[in-house]
Amino acid sequence: MSGARPISSLDLSPGIRTKLTKAGFQTVRDLEETTPVDLSKGISTDDALKILQQTKRNTVDAMSASEVLVRERLAASISTSSNAIDNMLGGGVPIRKITEFCGAPGIGKTQFGIQLSVNVQIPETLSGPEGEAVYIDTEGSFIAQRAAEIASAMVERVNGHQHAGTEALVNVDTILSKIHYFRLHNCVELIALVKVLDEFLKEHSKVKIIIIDSIAFHFRHGFSDMALRTRILNSLAQDLTKIAHSFNLAVVIFNQMTTKFFVSSDRSATDQAILIPALGESWAHQCNNRIILYWQDGIRCANLIKSANRREQIVTYQIGATGIRDVIDDASSSRKRPREDLND
Repeated sequence: MSGARPISSLDLSPGIRTKLTKAGFQTVRDLEETTPVDLSKGISTDDALKILQQTKRNTVDAMSASEVLVRERLAASISTSSNAIDNMLGGGVPIRKITEFCGAPGIGKTQFGIQLSVNVQIPETLSGPEGEAVYIDTEGSFIAQRAAEIASAMVERVNGHQHAGTEALVNVDTILSKIHYFRLHNCVELIALVKVLDEFLKEHSKVKIIIIDSIAFHFRHGFSDMALRTRILNSLAQDLTKIAHSFNLAVVIFNQMTTKFFVSSDRSATDQAILIPALGESWAHQCNNRIILYWQDGIRCANLIKSANRREQIVTYQIGATGIRDVIDDASSSRKRPREDLND
């Protein structure tokens, strides 16, 4: 059995093998059964990543292109509760894809995450995925009370479609119980969790969305070796892509914005600075869809800047007490106005 293989069979440096042996690890099974946090103690990020990669069993399954097409057509997208954003994405956040929302603090990224973790539970009878959510919180921004408020609004809308006298389709407590929450405190914990996430998903087969809020928080500082950071992020994206396909679910990642300066060659001209998504160009290629969230004239805007099958488009949205919604058209004015808009 592969799990009974000794530590010495792994392609690791003698120093790492010595550290593992002193820590009590003798076989590959010992590594598979330990927790990610325990494994990361006393071992560098790069070394922990190598160990986790080698202790996982890699399987490759093939299917025909027609099977892939049928699977994509049958997959239910996950609604954002904004018709404008759903239409922009082709029906909602797509299954089997990585979708990234980028934006400055206060624009509503966490609100989107909570809304999606609730909406993924919309029953199949109402054309929803009827699934569960994994919420990975790297910043501590998830607020359970806010999730309860958004869930309550969804319960009211969903149960309003049922026939009178029948049992309620969903309730708030049930919705909250199907959001599997992970609070992580550093990039090692994030890498380790993703590496073992397939085991969790095998036990929770109803999960239809993985949310990471946010990807940049633990990668923007503390990395002197940018090449190492790029390798780690690329490996993380590859693992998430594999999970999305293997378990037929959506991956939604929230990213922060950073300032990029352009130095003018003309000394008389003023240098310019713009806001761009964090983590650089290499990371930008890892996601299937990228949406930039920003303010314009007091209105929240969502700009789809990257998609394999959708054109670039800008739509508006608002955040109210009930969650993400469309901006209301004001018949007495040529512009749109938000209603009960809230911040993150």
